[in-house]
Amino acid sequence: MSAAPAASASRRRASITAITSGKGGVGKTFVSANVAAALTRQGERVLVLDADLGLANLDVVLNLFPKVTLHDVFTGRSGLQEAILKAPGGYSVLLAGSGMVEYSRLTPEVREQLQQVINEVAPRYDRVLLDTGAGISEVVLYTVSLADKVLVVATPEPTSLTDAYATIKVLAMTQKRYAIQLVVNQVRKQGEGRAVRQQLQQVIDRYVSPTVGHPVKLELVGEIPLDVNVRNAVLKRELLMEKQSGSPAGIGLSALGMKLRGVV
Repeated sequence: MSAAPAASASRRRASITAITSGKGGVGKTFVSANVAAALTRQGERVLVLDADLGLANLDVVLNLFPKVTLHDVFTGRSGLQEAILKAPGGYSVLLAGSGMVEYSRLTPEVREQLQQVINEVAPRYDRVLLDTGAGISEVVLYTVSLADKVLVVATPEPTSLTDAYATIKVLAMTQKRYAIQLVVNQVRKQGEGRAVRQQLQQVIDRYVSPTVGHPVKLELVGEIPLDVNVRNAVLKRELLMEKQSGSPAGIGLSALGMKLRGVV
């Protein structure tokens, strides 16, 4: 891999957030791609790393056709800098190749390579977002372990809540993650996100916190409304924050960015 430029003494390493979910289909990659654009609008230098190794789809969401991917970096066919692309929305992306069976399990090589990539890019940005795979596979859990913070994306659907709870439980038990951020996507009415957070928190207080011997707290950092503009943007392979930033979902994503920055 090519060497990263030295960070200035006055600039700190990027804040690294893993964006994950208990199940697929809840809009995790949509949130990753669009909150990165919101953060960029708010003045941050952002990189999104597609860490869904083997089942990557960030390129589809962004309508990008990369000639160089993380797979090329991992195999030594390309340097890291060549794999970093400018995405719609003004931020940078590192895309993973899809359909790579070798990344379906966590080998020592994948572990080392992923850690090295993150170490190299962290000094260059204010924030690095890791768009992980869904679920609690070994690859997903290792990727999450590299982050400073974890953001779980869920919807109000019962299956999503069940899987979000399972993810939070595993993270608390295996990584001692006692503070986890939550964004609720596809909310149908105001306050539904707060109700989802409260429901999950009650189950966590009853079953998880006593097991790990420490309070596990969920922080609701965003509610994204169910919005026809989202479906239209996904079908057109457009970034919502570029085309419809004033839509209900766009306003929710902007608010999520500000919350992640600690502005509100």
